[in-house]
Amino acid sequence: MTAITLKDQFGRSIEYLRISITDRCNFRCVYCMPLEGLEWLPKTEILTYEEITEVVRQLAPLGLRRLRLTGGEPTIRPDLVALVGMLKAVPGIEDIALSTNGVKLPELAAPLRAAGLDRVNISADSLRADRIASIARRKFAFDPVVSAQSAEAAGLDPIKLNVVVMRGINDDEIADFARLTLEHPWHVRFIELMPVGEMANLTWEHVVPSEEVLRRASVHGVLEPSGGPARGNGPAAYHRFAGAPGTIGVITPMTHTYCGSCNRVRLTADGRLRTCLYGDHEVNLRDPLRAGAALEPIFRQALADKPKEHNLLQMQVGGLRALSQVGG
Repeated sequence: MTAITLKDQFGRSIEYLRISITDRCNFRCVYCMPLEGLEWLPKTEILTYEEITEVVRQLAPLGLRRLRLTGGEPTIRPDLVALVGMLKAVPGIEDIALSTNGVKLPELAAPLRAAGLDRVNISADSLRADRIASIARRKFAFDPVVSAQSAEAAGLDPIKLNVVVMRGINDDEIADFARLTLEHPWHVRFIELMPVGEMANLTWEHVVPSEEVLRRASVHGVLEPSGGPARGNGPAAYHRFAGAPGTIGVITPMTHTYCGSCNRVRLTADGRLRTCLYGDHEVNLRDPLRAGAALEPIFRQALADKPKEHNLLQMQVGGLRALSQVGG
């Protein structure tokens, strides 16, 4: 049977769905969520695991192939392992990834892998315990390197460490993170800070452009352009030190947009399909789903309305108060 490829109005193939399974998080990262948290969604408004699986089941025949589970922090929702198993059983789904802060990976990596999880992205904004606590505004006995090692031991691959670089806060650790790629087959990705919503304490002055990041990482040697992980959906541009088992990637939403190759849409925890992270276009899938309606015509119309590019550079963020609302 010939695979169906869904395209939006600009000819971009859409095969990747990011699924936020909770709006809650055990961190309060300075760039992601207000210290006091947000007004949490009532449980009745959040999609059940069965409803999430049904959305995927209806969209997979239309060309959906890749999933990423996000939050908030997805590992704090009970029985995440069961959801991974349910999604893995949907015909047509080829790849399931997880975005996590990594706190629970030492205990969850092996069962998640056994259930069908393929790979993992770990948010790691510092390698120093005191600074992790300062950025996350929570105290955990947590080491992102140990979490990555747990993921590697479980057979998750590739393993990506996502570092949001903030001038004057953690940019002095660029070289330390870069060194990890000389020691481990991991992919360290430096992400430009995105001042969003109520994170008004972080501004353009805190943004470190990718060219500067690569220059500062080069203290360990010459970085050459490189292909990234064999499996991945992201917009990172990758580089590698000669002989290094890992790579260094840069993601540049502020200084260089990558909207032209966007292949994704997002499902919020309360069942709204967002066709652009920073756009204001979203479609309610939850209510039609609960009413027993077919999602295909709704999904096709949503793709027809998907915008050409985001408005982040104009500081328009589609009504988002915080990145935690959609999992990035």
